Amino acid sequence: MNLGITIIRGRHSVRDFKDEPVDEKVILDALECARAAPTAMNAQPWVFVAIRDKALLKQVADITDHGSFIADSAVCFAVFGEKSAKYYLEDCSAATENIILALQSYGVGSCWVAGDKKPYVDSIRALLKVSEKYTLVSLVPAGMPKDIRIAPKKPLSEVAFFDTYEES
Repeated sequence: MNLGITIIRGRHSVRDFKDEPVDEKVILDALECARAAPTAMNAQPWVFVAIRDKALLKQVADITDHGSFIADSAVCFAVFGEKSAKYYLEDCSAATENIILALQSYGVGSCWVAGDKKPYVDSIRALLKVSEKYTLVSLVPAGMPKDIRIAPKKPLSEVAFFDTYEES
């Protein structure tokens, strides 16, 4: 099996982190990978904020509806898309996945926390002092996992089809 496939298959959501920092090189590599994500017409309609300040992490956690564990992460990546860009959601989703896979390649756990369409998008944008021309697409809290729990996935035969979909 190749390394890329191993990283993708080994990735899972982590919500319980050790109390230790994530190396700055890892954070910068994750941001570089986000920046390198594909975008429609190469628009690159995004900005990224890597939150490391514990008080700020707690504030972000308190604002979200399902992200209380953000407070215990070592870093949280906030991905914002330019509202006027036609494909900002797709582009920023690609960048989010690149962040997650880059972190996984270093053994750093993460979890995609929804941003788009959530009632807290403007509160988090304002808290992080991001321009109103952007909207929050995702939050990616990250850190060294306390333990590893891998949720079972449906078998390929239940979710993948060739040429046409056929109900079982």
